[in-house]
Formats: sequence, structure tokens, C-alpha cells
Amino acid sequence: MVGLFSFLNSVNKISPQAKEALEQITQVKSYSKNEIIQEIGSRCKTIYFVQEGCARIFYYKNGNDITEHFAFGNDLIVRAESLFTGKPTSKGIQAIEQTNIVGINSDSLFKLYDKHHDIERLFRLLFEREYVNTVRRIESLQFKSAKERYVELLETTNYVQKISLKHIASYLGITQVSLSRIRADL
Repeated sequence: MVGLFSFLNSVNKISPQAKEALEQITQVKSYSKNEIIQEIGSRCKTIYFVQEGCARIFYYKNGNDITEHFAFGNDLIVRAESLFTGKPTSKGIQAIEQTNIVGINSDSLFKLYDKHHDIERLFRLLFEREYVNTVRRIESLQFKSAKERYVELLETTNYVQKISLKHIASYLGITQVSLSRIRADL
């Protein structure tokens, strides 16, 4: 958990008391390759941080498995639309490989906001960062070619070799055949 708190402090420093309170509501869990972390149709009540490994947010459309988001070390992964509305999510979270996740119960976290304003500020900044990343992802799909999006993914992580081609292709919004052509061009 040292890595997680080092990362969190890089976003916004929190007091030792806030760190202790946060540690008390965190739980580390390991997931094996392809294991579901959060089921489609469930209500999101946990905020996850990938400590080690890789996870993805996915959904099904017309019977096709679509990857919306990848999360790597120190990335937040959460179904925010469900977390903040309390409604079931139409998307799931899955480990792509052996993955260690730190889970934080959202009800417990939100109770800490009143006691520790530095925790509230920290998570506001984290959620703002994720919102900006989502907007960038949408703009990338709108304005960049599949090849440009693939190169961006390669620059983001060295886990690309461990992710199945079908997940990468669906993330890029292309077929596996198109992805193979892009990879051959590079």
C-alpha cells in the first residue's frame, strides 16, 4: 500500500490522521487473469485502484464484448455513473492478468469527507482527473485515426503485449484485422 499512498500524495498531500483513516477502509485483493472484479448489472459501491497488473471496463453491444477503458498501476477504475447515482451499471470490470487491486468502500469514504477535508479534496481531484481522461478518450475517438490511438496506447503502458488483440481492437473501435494491419505498419 506504500505505492498507493505515494501516488495519492503526489495528487494531494493528506495528513497522517487522514492517511490512517483511509488505510482502515481499504482492502487489498488479488484477482486472477480474466476474473470479474465487478459484475455487469451490479451497483458500484467500491472505488478501485490498480496496484499491479491491468484491468478493463467492458460492456456488451449486439453480442460483442467491447472494452471501454484500461487501468494500469496507480490508475483509478470505477463505474462513476453507478457510484454517484446508486443505479446498476451496464458495464463490468475485469482483470486482464493477475492483478492486485486496492478497494475502498464508497460509503465509508464519503463519511470520511466530513472529518478529513484533505481526503475529500484528494478524491475530488482524482475524479476530476478521470473525467478529463474520459473527455480525452472521447475526443481521441472523434478526431484521431485508429493508428494514432494505438500509438497513444503503446505510449501509455508496456502491458499492451499482455492484452488480447480482441480487447485492444474493441478499445480502438476497429476490427482485429485492422489492428493487425496497424501493428504490421509499425
